[in-house]
Amino acid sequence: MTDRMLRKPHLRSPTDETLLTKLVLIGIGGSFLAFFLFLPLIVVFVEAFRNGIGRYWDALVEPDAAAAIRLTLTVAAIAVPLNLVFGVAAAWAIAKFEFRGKAFLITLIDLPFSISPVISGLVYVLLFGSQSLLGPILKRYGIEILFAVPGIVLATVFVTFPFVARELIPLMQDQGTGDEEAALSLGASGWQTFRFVTLPNIKWGLLYGVLLCNARAMGEFGAVSVVSGHIRGLTNTMPLHVEILYNEYNMAAAFAVASLLAALALVTLALKTLLEIRFDAGNAGGRRH
Repeated sequence: MTDRMLRKPHLRSPTDETLLTKLVLIGIGGSFLAFFLFLPLIVVFVEAFRNGIGRYWDALVEPDAAAAIRLTLTVAAIAVPLNLVFGVAAAWAIAKFEFRGKAFLITLIDLPFSISPVISGLVYVLLFGSQSLLGPILKRYGIEILFAVPGIVLATVFVTFPFVARELIPLMQDQGTGDEEAALSLGASGWQTFRFVTLPNIKWGLLYGVLLCNARAMGEFGAVSVVSGHIRGLTNTMPLHVEILYNEYNMAAAFAVASLLAALALVTLALKTLLEIRFDAGNAGGRRH
């Protein structure tokens, strides 16, 4: 055989592209991000501060805006811990145990991702409205669900509960049950095993899921719009307040509140990036050991 016949054929790498191709792809991606992400964000902040910092601050401390900010933070403070407990429990059950109906439970967890938030809000109207079976009974005991904070919390919990669970399930499945079994064999209780073994292993993924859940809770519009009743100063969250201000042609105030939402989203994104870096570094350190 000749040397040419013995020489292995050159295998081209799937990422071995020409410089022109790389520049074109980077240009397309960068242009898309600039037009659909960076430009709208810049416009929001420019319009928010167009009339000066004084007007911007006045728009945020105005009674209805302040009430919307407080309500948004209150709803997130209630919904996120509830989803944290549910997400950890669901991920623990799915990743650590085998049981009948496991696939169905995973499907139910993904349900809010597949239906419109407006539909989920409408479901609560049908459940707790004045023409429903539960509505008159609850009203008889002075319990208000719709057009009140409980309805907003319920709608927010529904649209955000997959985030923590969906972040933890693949992580806990990948880790397996070896560490927990070792802890139990050494005499640790179930709570000690969770606190000192499972929780440290999932802490970065848990924080990542909580951040995503919190961001969605503060920015939710569709489901909350259906169940809130749009009562100014009482049941309007920040996204709903932005809509009202925009419809009233109060653009400066609308952009001011919208910029606060955008700033919260950017802070969440920065924390998410830091957690990803820390999580990747932790995984790399674990692989080295």
